[in-house]
Amino acid sequence: MSLVIVGSIGLDTIETPMGKRTDALGGSAVYGALAASYFTSVSMVGVVGTDFPPEHIELFEKKHINLEGMEILPGKTFRWHGVYHGFNQAETICTDLNVFDAFDPRLPQSCLSCKSLLLGNIHPQLQLNALDQIRQYRFVACDTMNLWINNTREQLMEVISRVDIVFINEDEVKLISGKSNVFTATDDLLTLGVRYVIVKRGEYGAIAISKDSMFFVPAYPVREVMDTTGAGDAFAGGFMGYLANISILDAESIKTAMRFGTVMAAVNVSSFSVEALAKIDTETIEHKYKELIGWT
Repeated sequence: MSLVIVGSIGLDTIETPMGKRTDALGGSAVYGALAASYFTSVSMVGVVGTDFPPEHIELFEKKHINLEGMEILPGKTFRWHGVYHGFNQAETICTDLNVFDAFDPRLPQSCLSCKSLLLGNIHPQLQLNALDQIRQYRFVACDTMNLWINNTREQLMEVISRVDIVFINEDEVKLISGKSNVFTATDDLLTLGVRYVIVKRGEYGAIAISKDSMFFVPAYPVREVMDTTGAGDAFAGGFMGYLANISILDAESIKTAMRFGTVMAAVNVSSFSVEALAKIDTETIEHKYKELIGWT
């Protein structure tokens, strides 16, 4: 496989100003894998319970996502219930870890040496467990959140020191560094050896920062936002899916990856759950990518 994604697989109850969905397909690995599947072959490593709907497995198979690393354990699948009063941040009503509480990623043989690895937004110790198993990868990336920054900082910093790319939002990069300026805040992460810090800024786009380059990409305009759940995961999936086909990590490849990630995030927020990610076609993705180039 060209891209391996380790993360959560879940069933979400989502409430936004545009409506509500119950037990909708979700999880960092799911959003990332579906977005990446339009660019490369993908393996997904995660865990579900025996209640996981078979139609979701059928969707993964339709998108040619390798499920060798997806465990099915006795019990219920991870569930999250969130309410959006706007679209910038959800209020978590309930989180039921269920079988995810026992998750310890085990990479199958086919995933030990691949082109790219994306460690989704999960506990840093689980990310480290996955990193300890890999043999040879061209590019490795991780995502994180404020919970891990506040509660598991030491483990998170070790993860960051072992990857090439970090996906993090603007508030989180300031939190992890203790600095109020996003540009000086990223300097601390770059000193750890990470090559690129990708700062996600929601409706304001994203910034890719390295020691010697910086690239800004605006958000792709979406006329009607339905649900922003998984937008960052879709961005990372599109980004890393594109990079799986690239041999050199340089400024130009990062720019292209940023644009494709931006497009996939826009596709994602135009529907609830993964509805739009499941239905989009490569021709539409290419069209949106070219539009984004024209605007920037």
